[in-house]
Amino acid sequence: MSISEAADEAGTTLLNGIVDGSVDFRGKPSVRSTSGGWRSSGFIIGAEVAEKFAYLGIASNLITYFTGPLEMSTASAASNVNLWLGTAAFLPLIWGSIADSFLGRYRTILLTSSLYILGLGLLTFSATIPSLCKDQETLVSCVSKLKITIFFSALYLIAIGEGGFKVCIRAFGADQFDEQDPKESKAKSVYFNWSYFARSAGILTTRLISNYVQENLSWALGFGIPCLSMMLSLFLFLLGTHTYRFSTGGEGRKQFNPFVRIGRVFVAAAKNRQQTSSETYHLVPTESSKTFRFLDRAAISCDSREVEEAKAVLSLVPIWMCCLVFGIVYAQSPTFFTKQGSTMDRSISSTLLFPAATLQCFINLSILVFIPIYDRLFVSMARSITHRPAGITTLQRISTGIFLSIPSLVIAALVEMKRLKTARDHGLVDSPEATVPMSVCWLIPQYVLYGVSDVFTMVGLQEFFYGQVPVELRSLGLSLYLSVVGIGNFLSSFMVAVIEKATSQSGQVSWFANNLNQAHLDYFYWLLACLSSVAFVSFVCFAKSYVYRNPK
Repeated sequence: MSISEAADEAGTTLLNGIVDGSVDFRGKPSVRSTSGGWRSSGFIIGAEVAEKFAYLGIASNLITYFTGPLEMSTASAASNVNLWLGTAAFLPLIWGSIADSFLGRYRTILLTSSLYILGLGLLTFSATIPSLCKDQETLVSCVSKLKITIFFSALYLIAIGEGGFKVCIRAFGADQFDEQDPKESKAKSVYFNWSYFARSAGILTTRLISNYVQENLSWALGFGIPCLSMMLSLFLFLLGTHTYRFSTGGEGRKQFNPFVRIGRVFVAAAKNRQQTSSETYHLVPTESSKTFRFLDRAAISCDSREVEEAKAVLSLVPIWMCCLVFGIVYAQSPTFFTKQGSTMDRSISSTLLFPAATLQCFINLSILVFIPIYDRLFVSMARSITHRPAGITTLQRISTGIFLSIPSLVIAALVEMKRLKTARDHGLVDSPEATVPMSVCWLIPQYVLYGVSDVFTMVGLQEFFYGQVPVELRSLGLSLYLSVVGIGNFLSSFMVAVIEKATSQSGQVSWFANNLNQAHLDYFYWLLACLSSVAFVSFVCFAKSYVYRNPK
C-alpha cells in the first residue's frame, strides 16, 4: 500500500468514526459515537460497585466470624483471613492469563460471576447450620465439621470467582477508551480515579450495612445480602453488552499463554547465549528497547514482539517487589486493626454498639473525600509545575502512597501503646472480654491516613501495570497489580505464623495472644513501619532508573 492510499484509508476511518483495533458485540468494527467511552464504562462501574459490595460484605468482618461462630484463636483467624484474601488477590494471575489467551475478558467475566454467585449462595447456607452444643457450655468445639467444610469450600469458590471477575472487568473497563484518541486517552486516566471512587462508595455502603446485619441480626442474612448484590452486578454488566468495545488485540484471540510466550524468550536467550550482539543485531527492530539486551539473543528463534513483551514484564519486576511490603500493610485493616478496635469503647448509646469492622468505613470516607481533591485540585496544581497531563507520573504517585503508609503504621503503634497502658491502669490486663475505657475514635487517624495512602498507591499501581505492558497482556498486567495485595496477604500470614511461634516460646506472651491486653500489636506495627521505610527507599531508587514504555 502506498503512502497516499494509507493516508486515504486513515482519513476514511476517522471520518466514519471507526475505532481501530476493536469490534462491537456483533463482531463489526466499533463506531465511536455509539460504543465505548463513558457510555459503556457506566455499566461496568455499576457492576464493579455491586461486586465490591458483595466481596467486602464478606471480607471486612470475616475475622469476627472466625473468632466468633467458628471459635478460632486470634492468630489462627488472622492467618486464615490473610490466606483467603491472598488467594483471591493472587488468582488474577491465572485468570488474566486465561482471559488473554483463550476465553477473552467478556466470557471470563460471565464464567467467574457464576462461580462467585454459587460460592456466596453456599456461604449463606453454611451460616444456617446450627451449633452442635445448643446453649450448653463445653470445652470441645461446638462447630460441626459439615459447617466448616461447606464454609471453606464456599469461601474459596468466592475467591476463585472474585479473582477472575475483578481483573477482567477492570481491564475491560479501560478497553472502552481509545488510546489513539487524545480526548479518550485523557479520559482513561480519569476513569481509573473515578472507578476507584465508585468502588469505595460501594465498600463504604456494605461496611455500614452488612457488618451491622451480621453482628446484630443474623450472619446468614449478612451473607445473603452480598449474594443478591453479586446477582445485581452480573445483571448490570449484561445490560451494557450492546455498547461495549471488544479489543481485537487480546479479546478472545487464541494465542500462546502469556507465561509460555515469556518463558520461551528466556529459554531461547539462554540457549543462544553464545551468540554475539552483532549476530543478532539485524534480527532486532530499530525501535527495540535498549534495556535487557541479553534477551535480544532470543530473536533468533522467537518473534521480536515476544522479546519486547518479555522485556516489558521483566522491567516491572523490581517495582512489583518493592510494593509487596505495602501489600503486607494493606492486609492489616481487616485483621488486626479490626481486632484492635473490638477491645475499645464502641458505644453509640447505652444500648447500641457499632461493629469494630465498621471502622473501616473511615478508609472509604477518606478515599471518597480525597479523590475529588486529587483529581480537581492536586492534579491541576501539579500540572502547572510539571506540565504533565496527569500532574505527576504513576511511579511518583505510587511512591507517595507508600510513604504515607509509614505514618499510618506509626500512629497505629502509638495508639496501641496507649490502649495497653489504659488497660494496665484500669487493671484489665487479665480481662480479655472487658472493654478498655478508651474511645475507638483514637483509631480514626490511622484509618484516614491509610485511605489517603490507598488513593495514591492502589490507583497508581492499577494505571501503571495496565499501561506498561503490551496490549495483548493487559489482563496479565492488572493481575500483577492485584498480586501485590495477594502476595502481601500471604507474606502477612507467614509473618504472623513465624512471630507467633517465636514469641510464644519459653513461657513468653505472644505478640498476637488471644488476650489483646497482654499481646503486643504495637511491636508488629513498628516492625511494619521499618519495613515500609526500607521499601520506600528501594522503590524510589528503582523508579528513578525506570524507562516508561509505549505499550502500542
